[in-house]
Amino acid sequence: MSENVQEQATAAASGASATEAFRAKQRAEAASSKERVSTLATEVITAVHDVIRRHKVTYAEYDALKAWLIGVGQDGEWPLFLDVWIEHVVEEVANENREGSKGTIEGPYYVPDSPEFQAEATLPMRPDEAGTPLLFQGQVRGVDGTPLAGARVEMWHADDDGLYSQYAPNLPEWNLRGTVVADEQGNFKIHTIQPAPYQIPTDGSCGKLIAAAGWHAWRPAHLHLKVSAPGHRLITTQLYFRGGSHVEDDIASAVKPELILDPKPATSGRGNEVTYDFVMDRAEA
Repeated sequence: MSENVQEQATAAASGASATEAFRAKQRAEAASSKERVSTLATEVITAVHDVIRRHKVTYAEYDALKAWLIGVGQDGEWPLFLDVWIEHVVEEVANENREGSKGTIEGPYYVPDSPEFQAEATLPMRPDEAGTPLLFQGQVRGVDGTPLAGARVEMWHADDDGLYSQYAPNLPEWNLRGTVVADEQGNFKIHTIQPAPYQIPTDGSCGKLIAAAGWHAWRPAHLHLKVSAPGHRLITTQLYFRGGSHVEDDIASAVKPELILDPKPATSGRGNEVTYDFVMDRAEA
């Protein structure tokens, strides 16, 4: 990633976009009883108390924590913080009984209602889009092997500089975002470019935590996908590239062995291609 591009992709800008996108989601409030809310809140607070006691947290450290928590909110980075360090455990619990393909975190950069295309399509991109061409193809079927005609395969990913459209300046609105409708046999082909690894924004409060703890800020290159079909459970997942940087130490802890791709040179002679099938679990009645 060029230094100039890094400077433009600020935490404040991407944080504000992520917060606005999250607020725009039409999500009903969790149907939790007062007893469950009390149990969860009490256990979280008690766990914090335990950390303070075990590690003899000082007032100076406590005040630094308060200042940092306030900064996360001011920077609009709560979606980033929660999606990077917390969401992978929520996803693990939510999908522990799922059959078929594995899911993983959505992350903070999803945008609904991307342009729709038929079974073979090229994602919207700039005429001079940098990066290695990639053909991503496969089939969507049920756990019983039935092809799922008309399944919807939403894809979004970073560009060759590690930037996402609608979260970084100077990118077309739907760059490298699209929804492909599979054919009658559940087959799809998506032409795109192979994304780059990237650092999450480090100039805001999340970056301060990373620096203070001596962690790295890198996510491995990945494709984001949401796959849906009537009567089946939505799959939200990310797919990674074998041998890529930080596949083994993703800051978001979202990599699973089943989600690692093995790209091969494309038969067309342009770039790489990979085949990955999605196996959908039946929706609960």
